[in-house]
Amino acid sequence: MTKIIVVGGGAGGLELVTKLGRKLGRKGKAEVTLVDRNRTHLWKPLLHEVAAGAMDSGIDSLSYRSHAHNHGFHFQLGSLSNIDRDSKTITLAPMLDEAGKPMLGERTLSYDILVLAIGSVSNDFGTKGVSEHCIFLDRPQQAEHFHDELMNRFMQYGEGELLQEKVDIAIVGAGATGVELSAELYNAVEHLGAYGFKNLSPDCLRLTLIEAGPRILPALPERIAGMAHKELHQLGVDVRTKTMVVEATDKGLITKDGELIPATLMVWAAGIKAPDFLKDISGLETNRINQLTVKPTLQTSRDDSIFVIGDCAHCLQENGKPVPPRAQSAHQMASLVYRNIRARLNSKPLKNYEYKDHGSLVNLSRYTTVGSLMGNLMRGSMMVEGMFARTVYVSLYRMHQVALHGYIRTGLMMLVGRINRLLRPRLKLH
Repeated sequence: MTKIIVVGGGAGGLELVTKLGRKLGRKGKAEVTLVDRNRTHLWKPLLHEVAAGAMDSGIDSLSYRSHAHNHGFHFQLGSLSNIDRDSKTITLAPMLDEAGKPMLGERTLSYDILVLAIGSVSNDFGTKGVSEHCIFLDRPQQAEHFHDELMNRFMQYGEGELLQEKVDIAIVGAGATGVELSAELYNAVEHLGAYGFKNLSPDCLRLTLIEAGPRILPALPERIAGMAHKELHQLGVDVRTKTMVVEATDKGLITKDGELIPATLMVWAAGIKAPDFLKDISGLETNRINQLTVKPTLQTSRDDSIFVIGDCAHCLQENGKPVPPRAQSAHQMASLVYRNIRARLNSKPLKNYEYKDHGSLVNLSRYTTVGSLMGNLMRGSMMVEGMFARTVYVSLYRMHQVALHGYIRTGLMMLVGRINRLLRPRLKLH
């Protein structure tokens, strides 16, 4: 029986392994296995909501093991450490428990087809002090850590224990994550006062959003970025463009001009790279940010048995530009690799990947949503904002849920979500 292993249970990896499990695993046509270092899945574009407390990862996360049981594939908890292309095996590193004690030893799994969907991590570009003093938002655990620190700072402020006159937060990187987190933090402050946090109001928050480039949201049209900039300014965000951070300290961020931007909480969201261990792994071709180079079929340039999807794939479009690291890219890649794996098993020709840009949306919490749509409904692009844009933004997550659970279960989950909005606090308070 053909053995298919998917490493990485992010947006693309989990959608792919779910399809393979339903169509091949359940019918005994292949043995399908998902490998991930976490026990649960949470859609990465929502991590800023976890960080601000607008979403509870303990409730909204999906269990890999339960999902595997329901959809015809196996799950292995572990981290990839090596690939042996000659013997067609992967090695999973030993795992330790929370106390640092050995939990699982090194394991070896064999494959006929391997799919790498490992995603990306924050790129600090070697900036001094960032790894020690800044929080990244690559995983739910990091978002939860930020949320805990945020609650502590607000508690200190309310009880008069914080030495600063305001809660100083700095976010480096004004892409979608930085902009959306900025708005969510102001939304959090407005709600927390109702739950017994003393003296809290938007005036107690001093938030600085720092961008090295000439404007925020460089992936979006300038007009839309300008709309978002105006909204952030009205909320009270100090937006600094053309500002390069050269060092992070326990007191804040130091810019290239020597200015200290004070902050007790710092988030780094300035760029991405594939994990360092992928660099030239097993002799596979990688680029300067560790992404694996792939052919148009999404097979690696040096091994047709290995496919790569999502943020860790270096895939060029027809115009020579790399496919952007977005959730829609991972979704499209997962769909193509599913078809190509089935074609490969049936000895049929494989198809090439063509990235289709459906636009980008940025959600500024409950204040507004802005973005551009591209696709079959119009020629070129259409700028959208407000309630319509918010509806489209939410529908992207619903499409991901439908791919994993189907329409009926997704509908039931939406109903439960509506009920929980009446029963649960608006923000996670613990």
